[in-house]
Amino acid sequence: MIIPARFNGPPGSGNGGYSAGVFAEGAACEVTLRVPPPLETPLSRVDGLVQGPDGAVVAEVVPAAEVDTVVPPVGYAEAVEASRAYAGFTNHPFPTCYVCGPERGDGLRIFPGRTGDDRTAAPWTVPAEVSPATVWAALDCPGGWAVIAAGRPIVLGRIAVVLDRMPLPDDRCVVVGALARAEGRKALVHTTLYAPDGDALARARATWIAIG
Repeated sequence: MIIPARFNGPPGSGNGGYSAGVFAEGAACEVTLRVPPPLETPLSRVDGLVQGPDGAVVAEVVPAAEVDTVVPPVGYAEAVEASRAYAGFTNHPFPTCYVCGPERGDGLRIFPGRTGDDRTAAPWTVPAEVSPATVWAALDCPGGWAVIAAGRPIVLGRIAVVLDRMPLPDDRCVVVGALARAEGRKALVHTTLYAPDGDALARARATWIAIG
């Protein structure tokens, strides 16, 4: 397994959601990131451990426990409106992130804004090269932006995803996120991806960790 450089999150390391999706190899799994996923580096998965060439553990992969929380949907027009107020446009800890970085014209360009309650929402036009790892990536950052605050970078620590149905290229989907609880440096969030017809396609549970 190799995470190509274009799928970065923080500079020099893989986007957490995309990397975890690659490590899951299409299965319903929970992935715990032990170190920032390296880019352009051959990685192997043996007995649930993703390891680098030197044997260092990059991630642990286990079957996902039930991911039963579905974040209530937001209509497409409301998601577009929420996205206009995306905090990352003016203060982003990693502005070149493949998923939510405003400086990435070639990224997923998912810009989750607050909906006025505890949720974030963003529209997402599905790219032609969509894969399960792309869906994992799309479910990543909208949850993080439910807790990201100015001056306090936060990164993905663990994510579990259940993918019921793949979106189609050019689908205009909506991704919603919500904070479940926060304690100290850790926050538990949920995200759900909705198809244009309103069906929930995939859902995730993730733990984010503040750094610095």
